[in-house]
Amino acid sequence: MSKKVPFTIKKIERCPECDAELVIRNGVHGPFYSCSSYPSCHYLRPLKAQVDGHIVKELGGQICPKCGNTLVLRQGRYGMFIGCGRYPECEYTELIDKPDDTSINCPQCQQGKLLQRKSRFGKTFYSCSRYPECQFALNNKPTSGECMFCHYPLLIEKRTSQGIRLFCASKLCSKQQFNEIEK
Repeated sequence: MSKKVPFTIKKIERCPECDAELVIRNGVHGPFYSCSSYPSCHYLRPLKAQVDGHIVKELGGQICPKCGNTLVLRQGRYGMFIGCGRYPECEYTELIDKPDDTSINCPQCQQGKLLQRKSRFGKTFYSCSRYPECQFALNNKPTSGECMFCHYPLLIEKRTSQGIRLFCASKLCSKQQFNEIEK
């Protein structure tokens, strides 16, 4: 079953397998080319070519630590990233937005540091740097300090109608601290 696509093709293309006409069909992942003699021929191809991160800008002065070639800024399917200019041969990549180290010790394992991370939906959260071993995570920004009620070694910042306030990071306590942050 094909759905109508709101544009037309000016040039008729032929199937490389059976020489029938190629038509545009709509699928779950968007439009694609398909052979018009479908049951007998199963040829299909994406409408636009899939590119593994096309080059946006060449970063002069920065060299790849693996192969020594220049680094380039690329646009991939998950956003912008920095990668090697000789991509298929050298697969070096690095993130543009590296996680911020808060230099606050993890209150659960006492060994790792809390890092700022992003979820797959783009929301910021803070978790332990020793992640699979320690699964401590917070949704609010951590602040070093001790709770005045339960003496938990970590406080968090929350936005309230009165401004930014400090609260205990322990889920059992969660009480507001009397000192506030002025911003």
